[in-house]
Amino acid sequence: MRKLILATFAIFVGFAFTNAQEIADNAIGLRIGDDDGFGTEISYQRALGDNNRLEADLGWRSGNNYDGFKLTGLYQWVWQLDGDFNWYAGAGGGIATYSVDLPGNDDFDDTFFFVAGDIGIEYSFDIPLLLSLDFRPEIGFGDFRDDLGFDIALGVRYQF
Repeated sequence: MRKLILATFAIFVGFAFTNAQEIADNAIGLRIGDDDGFGTEISYQRALGDNNRLEADLGWRSGNNYDGFKLTGLYQWVWQLDGDFNWYAGAGGGIATYSVDLPGNDDFDDTFFFVAGDIGIEYSFDIPLLLSLDFRPEIGFGDFRDDLGFDIALGVRYQF
């Protein structure tokens, strides 16, 4: 049984590496979405190899009682699903600053750090357009965000 599990694992790892698709050297665009309110980020991706990349996002967030800015950095691994479809996973973190407006003039500002994971699916068109949908759980370490948040977003990027 142990040999069967090891053989299956070896075949899976070999399959994952043989199906790696070369990704664009650079991609820049927008990432639109949030977990609580609305957010837009300027997103830049830089390839580090055939199936690894860095992503940096600078974004603005707005909700019922807050506004804020957020800087995120992620390391991602990319795998080919089928043709021009890829899926990716990654990890990273960032820093954010929020201005919170509470009822009764109890307003405050908060700057905090967070760690993030990332998993998503993307499609690379024949033209230099990349569309993606990703799910990014984040754990914040501050007064405003000291819990787990689930960020879901649509990405539209120009590849070059």
